[in-house]
Amino acid sequence: MLLNRRAIVALAFATLFISSVEISHAQPVYTEPIELLVVQPGDSLKVSVPGDLEPNWPTLIEMSDRSLVMAWDMLMVSVMIQKVEKARSAKGARSVGREIAKESYGWGARQYSCLDALWTKESNWNYRARNPRTGAHGIPQALPATKMEVVGTDWRTNPVTQIQWGLRYIDIRYETPCKAWAKFKRSNYY
Repeated sequence: MLLNRRAIVALAFATLFISSVEISHAQPVYTEPIELLVVQPGDSLKVSVPGDLEPNWPTLIEMSDRSLVMAWDMLMVSVMIQKVEKARSAKGARSVGREIAKESYGWGARQYSCLDALWTKESNWNYRARNPRTGAHGIPQALPATKMEVVGTDWRTNPVTQIQWGLRYIDIRYETPCKAWAKFKRSNYY
């Protein structure tokens, strides 16, 4: 079968947890570490499903279900780390905020422009922002800041946790970023 780019990345992570590599034609099973296959864009990769006999494919990669799950978990952690690092800058936080707002809540460009105005006013999208007078913290300026623990205990240092909490708060309390922005313009808080 031919694999798309996402499957190739998952396979690359999966190869880190290969439980066994069997060379076809009744050769012995090798358990030593193997080199990771580097796939360039545009390359196609064929993978044999256990039990399929393909004489043109000399190598069969077998993984246990546990190894496959671990590889998928590693892929997800890698994606999340990239998102967190991107969100450490204001520009990156805006991009991640737009992506999460669209994917999780279905909020489009109009709602995002209200969100951008609101969080620019509150923290300028700085995950380290803290109001010394009130103790409000982070991109959404949560008060008290410990409220963000419902999303993650890493709220002090993780801008994605702050964004997720802030979007959840807006959804629960105001339904949309534009309604939250309207409230902020009336009373200078939301």
